Amino acid sequence: MTEPTRIFHNPRCSKSRQTLELLREHNIEPEIIRYLETPPTEAELKQIISMLGCHPRDAMRTSEKDYKEQDLGNPALSEDELIRAMVKTPKLIERPIVIRGDRAVLGRPPENVLKLI
Repeated sequence: MTEPTRIFHNPRCSKSRQTLELLREHNIEPEIIRYLETPPTEAELKQIISMLGCHPRDAMRTSEKDYKEQDLGNPALSEDELIRAMVKTPKLIERPIVIRGDRAVLGRPPENVLKLI
């Protein structure tokens, strides 16, 4: 049995679409989570970031206007504060994130997903 695969997906994002297509080319039909419509909870996002093995800021879209407006580049902000900001404003979450079993990768570039296959 194959491990369940989930993709935190934004269909308007070319990298997200490319990553989904790459999964399908490898006969993997993931559960698609449109995270802008159904954002992860704070606990879920903490777990995802732990699976990614990165700092929360590394899973953020730092070029977003909201990132600058909320001063999220401030080094004094805690990891929990950054995670709360992403849950409150999900477009700050870098995309796509693919989870397979207990591992996760950012699909930037889309070929990163091959590490999970």
